[in-house]
Amino acid sequence: MATSDNKTADTDEKIFIGKGEQTAWLTLALANRHGLVTGATGTGKTVSLQVMAEGFARAGVPVFAADIKGDLSGISEVGEAKDFILKRAGEMGLKFEPDQFSTVFWDVFGEQGHPVRATVTEMGPLLLSRMLDLNDVQEGVLNVAFRVADENGLTLIDMKDLRSLLDAIVPDGRKKGPDAEEDPFAEIRKVAQGYGNVSKATVGTIQRQLLVLENQGGTKFFGEPALALKDFMKTDSDGRGMVNILVADKLMESPRLYATFLLWLLSELFEELPEAGDLPKPKLVFFFDEAHLLFNDAPKALMDKIEQVVRLIRSKGVGVYFVTQNPIDVPDKVLAQLGGRVQHALRAFTPRDQKAVNAAAQTFRPNPKLDTARVIMELGKGEALVSFLEGGGTPTMVERVMIRPPTARIGPITPEERKAIMNKSPVKGKYDTPVDAESAYEMLQKRVAGTAAPADGADGGAGAGGGGILGQIGSIVGTIFGTNVKRGRLSTGQVIARDVTRSVTNKVVGGIVADLGKSVGGSLGGSVGRALVRGALGGLLRR
Repeated sequence: MATSDNKTADTDEKIFIGKGEQTAWLTLALANRHGLVTGATGTGKTVSLQVMAEGFARAGVPVFAADIKGDLSGISEVGEAKDFILKRAGEMGLKFEPDQFSTVFWDVFGEQGHPVRATVTEMGPLLLSRMLDLNDVQEGVLNVAFRVADENGLTLIDMKDLRSLLDAIVPDGRKKGPDAEEDPFAEIRKVAQGYGNVSKATVGTIQRQLLVLENQGGTKFFGEPALALKDFMKTDSDGRGMVNILVADKLMESPRLYATFLLWLLSELFEELPEAGDLPKPKLVFFFDEAHLLFNDAPKALMDKIEQVVRLIRSKGVGVYFVTQNPIDVPDKVLAQLGGRVQHALRAFTPRDQKAVNAAAQTFRPNPKLDTARVIMELGKGEALVSFLEGGGTPTMVERVMIRPPTARIGPITPEERKAIMNKSPVKGKYDTPVDAESAYEMLQKRVAGTAAPADGADGGAGAGGGGILGQIGSIVGTIFGTNVKRGRLSTGQVIARDVTRSVTNKVVGGIVADLGKSVGGSLGGSVGRALVRGALGGLLRR
């Protein structure tokens, strides 16, 4: 940790970011008002991100950050007293003291970090459509599939569940006749067609897009055990916030998968965290690198969701910091929600670049001593124009500052160092082994084999809810809480049920699941329990 006699060290209330004529502070109580870090390639954005992450971690605030190039991984190792670091620290009146921070590595592909998984139900049709690049008609059919799954108690966990469900709703093209084989999915197809025309061609297109996603590694993302967000929000034994790093170098090869995955994480935080109001410091800070990918070609429905999440997640105690090259990459409605600014150099070689410089200059509170637009093009490496919120929530006047040097290592770690960190990880073993619980694929296969009960549940509810007592419980819970209705606007009763559900689900359904887990036994019981909760309540809780 860096210390100083002229009070340029972090405090319990503020994080020291940099120094020019004035000192740039980020106030912890206002850190959930979000922020923006911008600048051309090679101007120091990653170092600024690391400085901010270190400050939050020292203050006991957990951090999540996507690491595109691998450079951010150095935060897990002790910093090195290199000449340029000592020089910069000395110029700021700092005494450089090397430091390191407790780090957990995550990786969608499970190669350089703990696997990150979600169920198909958790992702939902809107984000999944974005991930698959579907048009309106195809997205409509996907919504029909989710509705059919809800009504038939078909738990959607992984890709094979979704594929088998899509196969089940395709119109049966076989010839009908007295000698024709009985169609095991006749009832499902009839229900699907009742919601609109589900054509074989449209379903075929969705299946092909699923294949593209599978080729990009999407198969590893969907499954169980699914990520528990509480594992992102931990502190270490010293009370410092854990730094969660998403290894994203390979994930960035599929930009749409990367952007949709991070948006899903934000949406899950928004849905699951309770209202917190104004806190002395955030519960979690979320850094979204290459943020322009989130907004590229996003349909209006998705843009509305992004704006809603960014606007309202502040009250859940979460701060979101977008990192990108140009401020014009971020839509105005989202940009207006971002209270802090760290602007590194921009180069104005083209008309678009000049527009970006002017747009960046206009987002700052003017400083009579600075020609903001001119200074943006003159900034050196490690310099930035900075403005954060002060006491009343108003932005400070823009200041030209030199960003403080990080105290942890700058640059990537070695594979051996990464392996050692993962071996000591607090979540070691929790997500590393996938679990294939009984879900839609297995339920539909039983129908084909003729072992499943009729859809009306005459034989223990197996066809409606996955077999025996599980099917009965899924049906009862779905009826009580209104999940067996079309996704969309909720009735008054369903709104009340949703709010009640959020507070009692763990007590009521969790108790049932615990008993089932004991009777089924071991990890299978736990996985079936999680599948039940997501299958019965996922559609309601994510509206």
